[in-house]
Amino acid sequence: MKQARKPNSVPLASGRYFVLMGLLSCAFVALFARAVYLQVDKSEDLTGKADSRSVRNKEIVTHRGVILDRNGIELAVSVPVKSVWVDVTEIMKKSPTLAEEDWNRLAVIAKKTPRVFKQWLVKRKGRQFAWVARHLDPKTASMVKTLDLPGVYMRDEFRRYYPSAEITAHLIGFTDVDDRGREGLEKAYDDLLSGETGEEKVRLDLQRRVIEQQELIKEAEKGQDLQLSIDSRIQAIAYKALKTAVLKHRARSGALVMIDVETSEVLALLSQPSYNPNRFDSRHSKLTRNSAFVDSFEPGSTAKPLTVASALESGVVKASSKINTAPGRMRLNGYWVKDGKNHGVLDVTGVLQKSSNVGVSKLAHLMSDEEFLSTFYQVGFGVDTASGFPGESSGRMNFRENWSDIEKANVSFGYGFMVTPVQLAQAYAVLGAYGIKRPLSLLKLDQVEQGKQVLSKKVSRQVIKMMETVVGDGGTGQKAKVYGYRIAGKTGTARKADSGAYGDQYAVFFAGLAPVSKPKIAMVVFVNEPGSEEYYAGDVAAPVFAKVAAETLRLLNIKPDQVEVVAASDRAKGNNNG
Repeated sequence: MKQARKPNSVPLASGRYFVLMGLLSCAFVALFARAVYLQVDKSEDLTGKADSRSVRNKEIVTHRGVILDRNGIELAVSVPVKSVWVDVTEIMKKSPTLAEEDWNRLAVIAKKTPRVFKQWLVKRKGRQFAWVARHLDPKTASMVKTLDLPGVYMRDEFRRYYPSAEITAHLIGFTDVDDRGREGLEKAYDDLLSGETGEEKVRLDLQRRVIEQQELIKEAEKGQDLQLSIDSRIQAIAYKALKTAVLKHRARSGALVMIDVETSEVLALLSQPSYNPNRFDSRHSKLTRNSAFVDSFEPGSTAKPLTVASALESGVVKASSKINTAPGRMRLNGYWVKDGKNHGVLDVTGVLQKSSNVGVSKLAHLMSDEEFLSTFYQVGFGVDTASGFPGESSGRMNFRENWSDIEKANVSFGYGFMVTPVQLAQAYAVLGAYGIKRPLSLLKLDQVEQGKQVLSKKVSRQVIKMMETVVGDGGTGQKAKVYGYRIAGKTGTARKADSGAYGDQYAVFFAGLAPVSKPKIAMVVFVNEPGSEEYYAGDVAAPVFAKVAAETLRLLNIKPDQVEVVAASDRAKGNNNG
């Protein structure tokens, strides 16, 4: 039997082995040396190059402050939204690989046809940033995210939302697509509401998504909140009543202003027709115009209480003085001043109750020009209210020296000068505060200003008592009555000038105070160019005052001051129940 042969042994070391190990060792040493070189000597240079490609300073978006009513109800808030932008350079590089269907979807989001959208991109060739669509709704934003197209990105933004929409539109205003105030209080207090954006250093991936937050450079500051003086409950009541009247009488426009007599805070302010500030397509200039602040009109007979106040202040008459208005007309400088009918001899109260043009004209001519106009200027006519509302008009009180008797007469019953509804409301608030004028405020006040006594308390009380007869039996404003409350006010129906002459169009007012025993609210209702058969202020504006005042006084928990009426009603109810 043959013995098995031992296999040939492999030597533990050979020349080739040592050569291979030497080469591998050299390679590892070279790699290590290279790594050390890159990590130590070239570290800053390479890090800089990497950061230049992936590290960016990113804006930290902040939102505007909230606008609130006096009770803390939100009137303007900011909601987070997504906007789409494109890196045109990146899209141009990868455009051949984009599916036609994806292009079509992106074009729809941009509200363009595919052909127009591609042309739009070509015109922006070389740009690294271009907006495609702003403030997307959640469904559209989700669709864009699903597309996941190269060069198409989304950014977080905020959009303004107005919960009360048309009801507060003219007062609050709105912001543009860049969230800057463009109308109303949004514009007036833009710096306060805007806040300041922040900035941080972040690292992005290839899809420009944030994968690392490296450093906070500047902290974002939220805009300050703004609390207004208006009561959204009263604003809603006034909106409904005024809109109903404007539609019913086919009027061109209207406005309503309500002021807290005790503080001079604005409780309600609106114009008609209104618009929805949440919709960009409804923001037409004709609709966004705030008539209460911007438009001025001849106030007509609502100015007569101021003429009477001037006469009482100057001492040329007393409340019991008699004025002969017969035969219901008088001729001045070749022009007639007329009343609706011959009222004969009236006391000063009767002049207001019957709204006698002849009566107030005679009162005006008993005074010097300075005495006559003093009350008009003292209550704020001729200057804006300093409310800060953008574009507020100061009206017009320009009278030439040595004016004629007819010009002076015209002013006495509300022609020949112009005021805004806000100015007229402020004037009546001065009467309601017994001659104290306080700065008008659109913001809720923590402390009420003392104000300035511009009319005597006695005269103010006398004029208020006279205006109460206007709403009573035989007066022109009987439809302004409010059950259980004593109301003082004045109607005004003024012809509007057209091409230098007075035409057949009217501006009608009702200005009033409630309750008479201790005035709390001053309100002006204005309706411009009513087109119905009823066009007198007593039929058009006075009912609006009654509706709004009645609900407001109950909301504010103001005790009824027409005690005898309430008591009689309660007795009648008791008898019926018995």
